[in-house]
Amino acid sequence: MKETDERRIHVTILGTGTSTGIPVIGCSCRVCQSSDPRDKRLRCSCFVEADGVDLLIDVGPDFRMQAMRAGISNIDAVLISHHHFDHVVGLDDLRPFLFREQSKMACYTNEESGRILRNMFGYIFGGGNYPGAPNLTIVAVEGTFSVKSRRDPSRSVAVIPVPALHGDLEVLGFRIGRFAYITDTSGLPASSLELLGGLDVLVLDALRHERHAKHLTIEQAVELAQGIGANETFFIHMTHSLLHVEENEALPDSMALAYDGQKFSVGF
Repeated sequence: MKETDERRIHVTILGTGTSTGIPVIGCSCRVCQSSDPRDKRLRCSCFVEADGVDLLIDVGPDFRMQAMRAGISNIDAVLISHHHFDHVVGLDDLRPFLFREQSKMACYTNEESGRILRNMFGYIFGGGNYPGAPNLTIVAVEGTFSVKSRRDPSRSVAVIPVPALHGDLEVLGFRIGRFAYITDTSGLPASSLELLGGLDVLVLDALRHERHAKHLTIEQAVELAQGIGANETFFIHMTHSLLHVEENEALPDSMALAYDGQKFSVGF
């Protein structure tokens, strides 16, 4: 059967920056002062539209601005890579997505991050009745899971969690069809590499050129991406040491730095 547009996965990269965001407050380096909009990097997040299901990957401190800029009007569920501040502190900004469709919105993550999020956001996940708290629930995942549309429960999409290491912390990447998104990682176990064959697009952490205990360098990310073999790879979670145009000129033809607001479509 010919693939229709409905069977495409539409991806919007909402943010590509490290935890400080770029420009860094008070910094006068050439990247922070760059006039290239691709060097302006909000905290990492991604929006995925797949088979009538709208998924948000991570929800950091810039989420409100990102959602308005991207024109996001619905979110069915949140996929949370891990509990670090720059990936979760925007949870409260999900409230407007619950005004009209008041059914619970699931936040899928691993067990440890779920436990920590319940402590961080007790007024949301603590079982109380705090007025106006977003109607969210934590769902701990291990294997492949299905996410339903909150507006039309007959619509669903399968998500494959991809375990990764962020230093000594276990985090999650996510695969949806022939698209995979892996942020904040220093490496993948062999079992996770086996989940990443046949990708159209891989989005992958690549912090900087200097080594870091909890992130891939550009060189390490290129090597890992070459081993995975996606048709295209876009790098995210960059610091202000990377000038977009210069880095792209040096990367292999199938690889590039992602940029805020970037859109693309992939197949199932």
